[in-house]
Amino acid sequence: MVSDGEASFFKGMLLGSISCVLITLFGQINIPHEGKIQDHEHHHLRAPNREDFLKMSEVQRMELSKSIRVYCIILGESKYESYRAILKDTWTKHCDKAEFYSTKNSRLFNTETNDMWLQMRETYKYVFEKYGYDYNWFFLARPTTFAVIENLKYFLFKKNATQPFYLGHTIKSGDLEYVAMEGGIVLSMESMKRLNRVLNSENCEDQSILWKLSEDRQLAICLKYAGVLAENAEDSEGRHVFNTEPIVHLIKEAMSNNPQQVVKGCCSDMAITFNGLTPRKMEVMMYGVYRLRAFGHHFNDALVFLPPNGSEND
Repeated sequence: MVSDGEASFFKGMLLGSISCVLITLFGQINIPHEGKIQDHEHHHLRAPNREDFLKMSEVQRMELSKSIRVYCIILGESKYESYRAILKDTWTKHCDKAEFYSTKNSRLFNTETNDMWLQMRETYKYVFEKYGYDYNWFFLARPTTFAVIENLKYFLFKKNATQPFYLGHTIKSGDLEYVAMEGGIVLSMESMKRLNRVLNSENCEDQSILWKLSEDRQLAICLKYAGVLAENAEDSEGRHVFNTEPIVHLIKEAMSNNPQQVVKGCCSDMAITFNGLTPRKMEVMMYGVYRLRAFGHHFNDALVFLPPNGSEND
């Protein structure tokens, strides 16, 4: 017979062992609860200054502008199928090529899946195999994201796609720094090459242990094993250019927090993305960004990006 004292002792030893295992697991994954997420602190990448372009000849600017080719990946669950038509008719026309990938009627999946990390992995593999050497930049966005591709190209103007760039709106979660998918994710050709090499390894399998990790965090873990780290994209004044929220929300926030500088406190002049838009709001954004012009205003752009051949963009 085991005495009550011995039973209590063994129970304490068992609980202590379980606690040690859990503490070890938490220490290894280094990803805290949502409440502990904080803004990105390192690896800031800024847009070039306009003055740098004015020093270049028109021929040099034109040649460089032609060299920036962006492939746009719109990735979302089948519930966003209704966005397909409006995306095709709005900002994606300004990509060099854009395609919508979802689990419904997708060439990549035999059955519909709710595993967004699996969907992202398979999409990246397919895109690299088919287009990996045709484009030098790969931009992934949600169906609810609106992007100004000309501003993206301006930001990338002096960036070398043969270097491992992984950039967007970066968030720090424990020891992990990742690019939030809500703001869009940009990978250079070199990053796509490295990602493709490790996608089938155990390092890129689902890293969820105690709770499900989002696909953008899983991507960051996978890229980290490939030697690619997240970089926060900012304008020359240090403001975010990849926004994870709608512009209306950002304006309201600025009006409340800094009513004396609403526009400057809200958004960058070189903003690339806004997220959380309905199809109707995308049409409004398209009007404001590409179609509305002030009569008599002199536009002296330092950089011009010509539309892809055969496109019907604005």
